[in-house]
Amino acid sequence: MWEQPDWTKISEIFVYDEKAPMVFSSGLFMLLFLSFFGVYILLKNKPRAQILYTVLFSIFFYYKSSGTYFWVLILSTFIDFYIGNALHKETRSGRRKLLLICSLVSNLGILAYFKYTDFVIFNINQLAGTEFKDMNIFLPVGISFYTFQTLSYSIDIYRRKLEPAKNIMDFGFFVCFFPQLVAGPIVRAADFIPQIYNKVLLSKRDLGKAFVLICGGLFKKVVISDYLSVNFVDRVFDNPLLYSSIENWMGMYGYAFQIYCDFSGYSDMAIGLSLLLGFHLTDNFNSPYQASSITEFWRRWHISLSSWLRDYLYIPLGGNRKGKIRTYINLILTMLIGGLWHGANWKFVMWGAIHGVVLALEKVLFYYLPESKNPLRRFFGWVLTFHIVCFAWLFFRAESFDMAGIMFKQLFSGLSLIPIKDILLGYKTILALLLLAFMLHMIPQRWVEKFMDWFAEWPLVVQALYVSASIWLVVQVAQAGVQPFIYFQF
Repeated sequence: MWEQPDWTKISEIFVYDEKAPMVFSSGLFMLLFLSFFGVYILLKNKPRAQILYTVLFSIFFYYKSSGTYFWVLILSTFIDFYIGNALHKETRSGRRKLLLICSLVSNLGILAYFKYTDFVIFNINQLAGTEFKDMNIFLPVGISFYTFQTLSYSIDIYRRKLEPAKNIMDFGFFVCFFPQLVAGPIVRAADFIPQIYNKVLLSKRDLGKAFVLICGGLFKKVVISDYLSVNFVDRVFDNPLLYSSIENWMGMYGYAFQIYCDFSGYSDMAIGLSLLLGFHLTDNFNSPYQASSITEFWRRWHISLSSWLRDYLYIPLGGNRKGKIRTYINLILTMLIGGLWHGANWKFVMWGAIHGVVLALEKVLFYYLPESKNPLRRFFGWVLTFHIVCFAWLFFRAESFDMAGIMFKQLFSGLSLIPIKDILLGYKTILALLLLAFMLHMIPQRWVEKFMDWFAEWPLVVQALYVSASIWLVVQVAQAGVQPFIYFQF
């Protein structure tokens, strides 16, 4: 006999669940996206309806990620759209500066309230001996990303480098575009907004590239990152003293590849989903662990953030135009702020300080010993760079300074190869995944591009089978419950 549908469970699909916020790697998102995409294709000859439909879905997606705090996103959108228009029309220098200050104060004020209020209260209590209570303010997902995105819009208009969006709906589409909304890449208006006014096209190569990126991103996130996190890395970082020196080294290396596969996996899926919708986002990662210097690392890691910090912070501070000492100070200050951007905690500032100091030291070193393509020098530079990055990750991942210090000491406490056989046998899957992550990471980018070109020529049926097989594999190895993306907390 036909059973009536369970309307309670169906309604739950459309209600925010704080215990299970929406993520790309969830089955619910895949189901909702397929439903959204079907209607999106039907609207291909009605671009204005397509834009409105995408904005509404993006707001719904953000609601499923952060609950009722979607109003913060909408508020930021309205503020910067109208300030941007006023900046464009205004010709008086003083008024233009005042409008820019309004944009900076409103955007950074919203970010500071949600992200740093409790951090400030904690530090006041520590310094002054007061006992102010934390406000336990909820941090809306992705607020750091879209704040930087809207800020760059106002700044570029102020610099006369950008024409404002034609209307609030187009600007809302740029800000709310769901593939990159909650964890980047940080999209520049100059790169994205012009695409809104072009006819949406999905070439055969774009379709093939989208499938490869989405499947590859899912694999990196679920098969490698989540498995390493749940089955090994979290355990070591929570209790480093319970594990041997070698296991702590494995935990440190494991986190390096966990965070890379997690974040680059999200970026790959964001870029792939955008391609399916006819929009091109810039690459956010370029095999960062292949870098042979920290300078090169930041050309390859979180490219949209590093370029944002360069263009809107480092260069306005003076960049390298005001002497060597000022250059070093600007580098360190930029990375300190970059560290604080990641989280309201001094351990993130320490992470940024490590990178900033090493960047400054490299400036000195490269002045006397310019970068070289010598294979031996690049190899030793790669080994040193990778380990500096990994040691810095200890502060990024550990729950506190104390735990980071404990783990650092444990790395060198009783280091011995005697238990290596037991470790090889006891951590076969973990070691295999680490090796797989390393090998995938070292694949030259030109090989990846050739595979995408080759894949694009496959029949659509074969491509569909590839996607189905990838999703099946992900489902088979998925951990219990959906693991949130690491950068959702920033």
